[in-house]
Amino acid sequence: MAREGAGLFAAFRVLGRFSGHVPHVLRYHGRHREFYLAVAVGRSVHTYNVSTRRPGNTLPQDITCLAADRMLIFASYDNILHAFARNKEVVHTYEGHKAKIHLLQPFGDHVISVDVDNVLIVWNIQSEEEYLQIDFDKATFAVSALLHPSTYLNKILLGSEQGTLQLWNIRSNKLLYSFPGWGLAVTTLEQAPAVDVVAVGLVSGHIIVHNIKFDETLMKFQQDWGPITAISFRTADGHPVMAAGSPVGHIALWDLEEKKLMCQMQAAHSTAIAGMTFVPGEPLLITNGADNALRVWIFDGPGGTGRVLRSRMGHSAPSTKIRYHGQNGEQILSAGQDGTLQSFSTVHEKFNKSLGRGKYLSQSPNMGDLKFDVRVTVSKRTLCYLAEVAHQSDWDGIVACHQGYITCTTWNYQKTSMGAHKLRPEEFRKHKPIDIYATAVDITSCGNFAVIGMSTGQVDVYNMQSGIHRGHYGKETAHEGAIRGVAVDGLNQLVITAGSEGLIKFWKFKMKDLVYSTELSSSPSGILLHRDSGILGVAFDDFTISVLDIETRKIVRTFSGHHGRINDMTFSPDGRWLITSSMDCSIKTWDLPSGCLIDCFLVDSAAVSLTMSPTGDFLASAHVDDLGIYLWSNRSLYSLVSLRPLPADYEPSLVTLPSTCPMQDVNVSGDEEPCDEMIEYVSPEQLGEQLVTLSLLPESRWKNLLNLDIIKKKNKPREPPKVPKSAPFFIPTLPGLIPRYILPEEENDTQSKVVNLGILAQKSDFCIHLEEALSTNEYKAPLDLLKSLGPSNIEVELRGLAPEGGGSMEVMLSFLRMIGMMLNKKHNFELAQAYLALFLKLHLKILSSEPKLLEELSKLSVQLEETWVHLRALFNQSLCILTYMKSALL
Repeated sequence: MAREGAGLFAAFRVLGRFSGHVPHVLRYHGRHREFYLAVAVGRSVHTYNVSTRRPGNTLPQDITCLAADRMLIFASYDNILHAFARNKEVVHTYEGHKAKIHLLQPFGDHVISVDVDNVLIVWNIQSEEEYLQIDFDKATFAVSALLHPSTYLNKILLGSEQGTLQLWNIRSNKLLYSFPGWGLAVTTLEQAPAVDVVAVGLVSGHIIVHNIKFDETLMKFQQDWGPITAISFRTADGHPVMAAGSPVGHIALWDLEEKKLMCQMQAAHSTAIAGMTFVPGEPLLITNGADNALRVWIFDGPGGTGRVLRSRMGHSAPSTKIRYHGQNGEQILSAGQDGTLQSFSTVHEKFNKSLGRGKYLSQSPNMGDLKFDVRVTVSKRTLCYLAEVAHQSDWDGIVACHQGYITCTTWNYQKTSMGAHKLRPEEFRKHKPIDIYATAVDITSCGNFAVIGMSTGQVDVYNMQSGIHRGHYGKETAHEGAIRGVAVDGLNQLVITAGSEGLIKFWKFKMKDLVYSTELSSSPSGILLHRDSGILGVAFDDFTISVLDIETRKIVRTFSGHHGRINDMTFSPDGRWLITSSMDCSIKTWDLPSGCLIDCFLVDSAAVSLTMSPTGDFLASAHVDDLGIYLWSNRSLYSLVSLRPLPADYEPSLVTLPSTCPMQDVNVSGDEEPCDEMIEYVSPEQLGEQLVTLSLLPESRWKNLLNLDIIKKKNKPREPPKVPKSAPFFIPTLPGLIPRYILPEEENDTQSKVVNLGILAQKSDFCIHLEEALSTNEYKAPLDLLKSLGPSNIEVELRGLAPEGGGSMEVMLSFLRMIGMMLNKKHNFELAQAYLALFLKLHLKILSSEPKLLEELSKLSVQLEETWVHLRALFNQSLCILTYMKSALL
């Protein structure tokens, strides 16, 4: 049994992804008179102007090559090339390559693409047809760079891995000239501001400024950081400067007039410079790299070096732990393997900020050795919001432990910097042990204390404001094995510790005395406390999960079903759900009240960390070898979602990770299975035969049936409305000398308008249905007809059952049997009472004189008595229990 997509959580979007290994593209929009920057991020294309990001479309696979002209953006994946219009709409698709495309060059009304099999294809942009195809021999000329020289009509310049260059005429399909090169592979080609001049970047780190018209080398530079990855020229602002990028992230700036190195911008990126472009006419340099950073440098200082004007950056290495910060659900703290702690906003990228890098622990110049462990704890907000804000401004509110290090660090969210304290035991102040390190941390809800667990089983308490050691739990160590988790309750009364030897211990927070110890079925791998409800989640090494109530200190739920190491857990804000992720690439949601699995889905890479928004609207996840933080929307907040337990044979489906852009509908066929949405439950008319069921009709339909005569008297007007008689056109007068008007004659119309039809009265539909029901014994049709009528019409229909109203004794008997059927089924109970009461009120004299009707009434009386006795007993029992609960002293 399988269903398409996730049931409870739907892919929303990804945070923290800004750049990749594909060079960016800068294009000028003539109508807007503004430069736009296109960056490939995974499967999506982001377009930036001054400070705004506009998401583009999403392709089925990661983008491997990017280019742009004045109208379109070209992006390729594998052997397929797409063209985007308006930054988001795929308008053209070019299919013809048999290998992955690695070079693109727009060329007027054409676009040129080169694949790794050394096949060059010139495409007509509008017709999507091949204009020209050239196959090169890899052994003699493997194309590695592509450029259209300025003012060279219909010509392109190709660089090769063998070091030679070739100039081709695309229109005539002729090789015009072959440059011998410099015996080294060409990595990049860039047009210089001067006509006929091209900069050639080589794998040795040399940059050759060459005149291709006369085949002469004008300048030659060399950098010591490896191959040239990107070249750009500063134009139109009076500074002849050339910038070159390197694989280690350094940028070299060369003065072209003096032909020497002007300055260096070291560590501009932590990885290779993927793309580098000077903005025409402005002292701005745009760079991007595979370190997930996009930066704009401005050259306005002395020495010619640049400073960062704007930047968008995320983690350059995968995240290891993410947690929501605060109670508004707008900030996510993330610790990454790159040694940084960053805050990502779920509202807008401009609110992102980096808290810095743990430099003091790093052992290499590029700070690459420091790795955050999966233990970063954020200070929870207390009930007193202002007091906590004041504390965060006064001292650090975040504590972190690091992989393989005994020292824990503090961080300040308000100052966006590393804190002032380094927390470690007193006996290790002077020397650093090799095999002892911090394994778990927690911080109190007031933000005053940090509790740190060690690999030796020691648990220490530190003051966050002063960094002073405030004691430890146990005589020497709290546990015999390594600490796998620590937690402090919301009132600072208990500290809960879990050890690798399979014990969970409860300690008094202030006195540090052992209160209770319980043995677990297996060694725990981690714990998580939901402070509001006092529920502790415990993950075990045998891939099971237990839920422990810290009030009773007993295990109340046990879940099994994961087939890999449990990486992380998170509770829903109300404590009803426990969401877990495992190395088996599954994310499961457990319902704690029912103890059942209510949702499960698979992802491509295992989620190493989970966190649920304090407002309950989003679930955030970080994954193995992935730089992004993925948001999943809680669909139960805005649509009908099945929260029923999943069956034992349920097979979870693979869900695509969220993207920064809306995903295209890949499956256009209409035969796919529909999503397993929750089907709206329609309650049957009768849940059980032993239950008494009321109808869903409003009270106005049945409650006032016995008082209709009173209501009619109250609503009857005192005098009927009189229409004024219209005056004649010529007012009549009496004959005589003095004109007198004729008085109007008073009308005396007392004739009755009531017509007595007698035997001519026709039978109503209700009477006809009752007559038919005498033989069929099916009373659904007359009952449904009666339920559709209003109070006045019901009275008219019941009056018409008597012989003087056009009915008969058989019809009245059929009506009584219909009431008996309703009492037997115990359905529409209040309607049966109201209809019978009105029937008795209208026809009591006739009923008392007919033996058959009296016999039927005696049967109804017995049924009514039995039903009412049963209901009265249940009412009395409920009232007694309610009274006891309200008055008893518990």
